[in-house]
Amino acid sequence: MRQTMSERRQPGEVRDAVLATLRTHPGGAAVHEIVRGVRRLLGESVAASSVRSYLRLSTPEQIRRVDRGRYQLAALAGGVEETRPPYDPFPTITYADATIFRADCLDWLRARPPESIHAVVTDPPYGLVEYSSKEQSKLRSGKGGIWRIPPSFDGVQRSPLPRFTVLSPTDREELAEFFAQWAALLMPTLVPGANVVVATNPLLSYIVASALAQAGLERRGEIVRLVTTMRGGDRPKGAHEEFAGVSVMPRAMWEPWLVFRKPLEGRVQDNLRKWQTGGFRRPSQNKPFGDVIQSAPTRKEERALAPHPSLKPQEFLRKLVRGVLPLGEGVVLDPFCGAGSTLAAATFVGYTCIGVEKDERYFDMAVQAVPRLAAYGDVEARNYSLNV
Repeated sequence: MRQTMSERRQPGEVRDAVLATLRTHPGGAAVHEIVRGVRRLLGESVAASSVRSYLRLSTPEQIRRVDRGRYQLAALAGGVEETRPPYDPFPTITYADATIFRADCLDWLRARPPESIHAVVTDPPYGLVEYSSKEQSKLRSGKGGIWRIPPSFDGVQRSPLPRFTVLSPTDREELAEFFAQWAALLMPTLVPGANVVVATNPLLSYIVASALAQAGLERRGEIVRLVTTMRGGDRPKGAHEEFAGVSVMPRAMWEPWLVFRKPLEGRVQDNLRKWQTGGFRRPSQNKPFGDVIQSAPTRKEERALAPHPSLKPQEFLRKLVRGVLPLGEGVVLDPFCGAGSTLAAATFVGYTCIGVEKDERYFDMAVQAVPRLAAYGDVEARNYSLNV
């Protein structure tokens, strides 16, 4: 029987889940609320007694009991700062205003100081399975596995696509658990009003959106990347001629990017003055930031600079990344940075940015690709290329 994520817990995960849950309850939380939050992150098999034991045994410098059966992080109660491990031990490379860490993003977020990220733009492994060691090995050897290796078309070799229709119910449950944990750990690192923009697809976006909302982030709609890809549109496999007039799934002609925001402090204008966040940067004084961005598939010239299977084009990313900091100030995070295309876009528009990548091969790729992608295209057309 396949193990679930909850059955593979590592030492300290209950502690981290308790702290992550309390970070989303600034005013404190009752024990049953903390238990519910921990189970949402780690699974229903977590015993309530384990959570209660940790709460009783924790030091008052870290967690304080504010009432009978009610607890609060000491840092949020105005006491001493919460003790968090430093993230310096992670291998780090810096280029211009971009910093890349080789680390598991969950470990990195546990170590990140609170209220230090102003926006998130990321294209995560929302199938999880496709970026496992087993499936990555198949992809790199050209065997496919969960990755669909499309045939060449008009003399052009198409990029691999993950087949999310093959995910099992257990895979989907683990996906929900992973994003619940990720969102809970992300939440305290964000400043109020921070935008969180997450690439997804129509088959799985509801799972990711639910996890982000449960963590306390506010849903603010979606950004549509208007692009036609090779996904979908196929006739029934093995019965192409018999059902020549049938498409099993609609051909993908758009890509959803979820938009969430950490709750504001006061009004939008109050938040903008204090945190420089709370909205989107307009392309021009007379044009609002829109939720539909025209996009072409990633060009082969860009893929040559960064041969990552999920690489998004700089033309699209530069428009999107520019928009997430309403005043052009702050730090943009990509916790699943892959080849660093989001960091390259942020560097192009002049933003400070951070990327986190677990896979050593992709980390090394990003180190080389960020400066190359940032320089891709006609720099003199910078202002023109940012018009949405």
